Amino acid sequence: MFDLTNEIYTDADKAREHLEAIHWPNGPVCPHCGNINAERITKMQGKSTRPGVYKCNECRKPFSVTVGTVFERSKIPLNKWVLASHLMAASKKGMSAHQLHRMLGVTYKTAWFMAHRIREAMKEDNDTSGPLGGEGKTVEADETYHGRREDGYVSPQRKGRPYLKRKKPLKRTIVGLVERGGRVRTFHVKHATKGSVRDILVRNADRKSILYTDESNLYPATGKEYAKHGTVKHSAKEYARREGDTVVHTNTIENVFSVFKRGMIGVYQHCGEAHLHRYLAEFDFRYNRRAALKISDAERAEDLLRMARDKRLTYRRIGEANYA
Repeated sequence: MFDLTNEIYTDADKAREHLEAIHWPNGPVCPHCGNINAERITKMQGKSTRPGVYKCNECRKPFSVTVGTVFERSKIPLNKWVLASHLMAASKKGMSAHQLHRMLGVTYKTAWFMAHRIREAMKEDNDTSGPLGGEGKTVEADETYHGRREDGYVSPQRKGRPYLKRKKPLKRTIVGLVERGGRVRTFHVKHATKGSVRDILVRNADRKSILYTDESNLYPATGKEYAKHGTVKHSAKEYARREGDTVVHTNTIENVFSVFKRGMIGVYQHCGEAHLHRYLAEFDFRYNRRAALKISDAERAEDLLRMARDKRLTYRRIGEANYA
């Protein structure tokens, strides 16, 4: 149960000890050279030394638990980082920078940058975590559209032809894959084409999986590469169909998109296209550690703090657009 009076949220030293217990369960590890020999690592003492600083006698460099994490070189007290991480990990539809600014007692600019650093920590390594699905498992795929595009894209059908005012502006494209009862992965793409969708599918979903989609023409060709490909016809108001022991539907990925859009519209409200991939990583992180998988808010927050390592984020990088 979340206890706001816990010392890790009010005392910077207790927050540092909490972070050390997560990152160094067997003692300090030098982030510069990887030294784990406790006899070759010295805890620095003295009035002029910050608490929690160690010196590696192998590479002769000082370090603390925040070196190599998204918290490195931050002047914000570590207990505020730990509290912000818990709040964002526990809030199903997100926590706005304005809310963090009010709760943490920092400026809005600081809260905004903290939130982006935390989202960077939430980003999962799809290459090491393996593909979704597998033999006997089901993967649902779908695409959705959210927010106005900002790159001045002109449809190929309109190039070189007289301008016609569109009734609706072009929207940003998101492709999502979810394993039933398992993990989700969502991607911001410039264009949802057969090629771009196939690339995402074959890189992220095991071809031994059963693939379920709607009737979009983006999937039939790629669907032949999977163990089975089933579709539901939303245009005919078909949303689920039983086939033997399984039910053909895309309701799982639709629910993922629903939570994402409720958060983006109701909590965040404004999101620059360059930052969309980080918001997707945030919602993926929480879904992959949802309560239905018996993961508590505290466990989710600890996972986030653990994932903060080896993910630096600077002001220079923060505005770079990222497409799948």
